[in-house]
Amino acid sequence: MTSPTHEQVRILKVETLSDDWYILKKTTFEYQRGDGTLQTLTRETYDRGNGAVILPYDPARKTVLLTRQFRFPAYVNGHPGTLIEACAGLLDERDPVTAIRAEAEEELGYRLRDVHKIFEAFMSPGSVTEKLFFFVAEYDHSARVGDGGGLVADGEDIDVLELPIDQALHRVETGEIMDGKTIMLLQYVRLHHLL
Repeated sequence: MTSPTHEQVRILKVETLSDDWYILKKTTFEYQRGDGTLQTLTRETYDRGNGAVILPYDPARKTVLLTRQFRFPAYVNGHPGTLIEACAGLLDERDPVTAIRAEAEEELGYRLRDVHKIFEAFMSPGSVTEKLFFFVAEYDHSARVGDGGGLVADGEDIDVLELPIDQALHRVETGEIMDGKTIMLLQYVRLHHLL
């Protein structure tokens, strides 16, 4: 299947259902199927902007920096709500490198200089418009400039975790780490023999 052209998708109606925390829209559109027939579809999309995520790793000590914080959507889905995750945040009109460096300093307390973009991914393309930019960066304790913890004004209450890579991967196996972006980054570090 090839990607549809603009001629194959025709927007018929857009309704804004919510514009509070982020924007939830309901769109009715015509889509030209592979056999040439037109089908009218309705989809809801949640637009929260694009984001960036990073996994700092220390090759000398074979450790990674992660965060632990309460996530209400996980809580309402039957999880206790506290998730272990890679440091991440929205771009908010910044370029991905600038955004992820600022997030690392706010959440982790580390000023990361040499950040390396490894890929981009849509995490839930069936309903969420967000694209994530994935990064890794080496760190050591000389890069620490603060305690981290996030911004209280943004409702952040973040614990910083430094874990050996083997322990972090084991926590994926046991279900202690359930965040998709974090699992992807931990697997990347292992598959590319960074640790």
